[in-house]
Amino acid sequence: MSDDEADPELLALLRKSLGLGGGPANPQAAETKVLENAQYVFDNAIDVALTPASVKAAAETIWRQMQKKGYSTQTWSQHELHPKTKDEATVDFVFTMDLLNFSFWSELPDEKRFAIEYRGRKWTGYWSLVAALQRALDEEIPITTPEFWANEDECTESLLRHVFRSATDEEIPLLKERLECLQEAGRVLCKDFDGSFLNCIYSSSRSAAALVNLLAENFPCFRDETSFQGRRVRLYKRAQILIADLWACFNGEGFGEFHDIDKITMFADYRIPQMLHQLGCLRYSPPLESHIRNQKVIPSGSTWEVELRATSIWCVELIRREIELRHPEAKTLLVPAPVDDATSDGPSQHLQAPATQDEQEKCSTQKRRNKSVHETKGPGLNAILIDFFLYDTMKELESDGQESIPHHRTRSIWY
Repeated sequence: MSDDEADPELLALLRKSLGLGGGPANPQAAETKVLENAQYVFDNAIDVALTPASVKAAAETIWRQMQKKGYSTQTWSQHELHPKTKDEATVDFVFTMDLLNFSFWSELPDEKRFAIEYRGRKWTGYWSLVAALQRALDEEIPITTPEFWANEDECTESLLRHVFRSATDEEIPLLKERLECLQEAGRVLCKDFDGSFLNCIYSSSRSAAALVNLLAENFPCFRDETSFQGRRVRLYKRAQILIADLWACFNGEGFGEFHDIDKITMFADYRIPQMLHQLGCLRYSPPLESHIRNQKVIPSGSTWEVELRATSIWCVELIRREIELRHPEAKTLLVPAPVDDATSDGPSQHLQAPATQDEQEKCSTQKRRNKSVHETKGPGLNAILIDFFLYDTMKELESDGQESIPHHRTRSIWY
């Protein structure tokens, strides 16, 4: 080897130290740069801003409502469509789910939009994806198997169209792109990871940040990056929510154990900015607000879109910090405890903007069981749980027709 050639062993060590490739030599050193990039965008944003007083008020409201609902990692598995088992097949399901977890919004009325009929009802949005995957498995279609995805004679557009057959006339958005994601992931997993996403988890040495970086490096469909004012910006929505879903599904244990789970930020999509605006935290310039209210499409990677997503990441981080500052007990994870008291059933509360909050307003779309909670040692309240909670709340508000602004429209595979 000549003096000007790179030492492959040295390069491998450097890559590992950065959390890239086959697991970091020092897992604590892995960083995704998502939060750092989000702060940079926020600091230089023109059309999206934060209202500090509303951020502080929202933090208190969110904390109080999360306590009232006993919100924790266990909430994830309570939904009837999410997997209940805790095994390797569940890991495959979660990986497939987040591989395809993007772009469900429709311009059609609710009764005409894409929907999956399953278990006696119609599912839309994110839940249409979960329902479609569960239905496919019921039909013995190996939709969560990488070897199946990599076989282009079997995993075809026609097959995927059958998997996502709609109960309405509208087809699932970006069907061809979803097929490309499956086929690409199948090829990468079969070539580099012995056909199993579990080997990606093992390669990350239980580091959430390292696993995010591994996904972004090895799978182009997870490489959610763009540029802002000439600087590279990493947002990594689906890579991060994949780790978060594993963590929540397995309650931070087994395949869901990550020693640095707090390095995961919120997941920059179109629902959380909508909820943060509802709470008065996000403010938009008049042109941007008019564009959103008129439901005009915002191109993926545009300045407006990057500011919306990045500022939301930074806003949730500020909310998390404010909660921790006011409530040191948030450093321990709140876990629902069994409740036998028959009087504990009651309506869930909507989360509203601090100025108009009505804590007695009944939620007509979903009744959650009010659970008592007990504290256990854990990573504490983090951006993941705040994101999950804000998303669920926004969907409740939307179902009741109480959203104060539409979500922004961007069609892409990133969210």
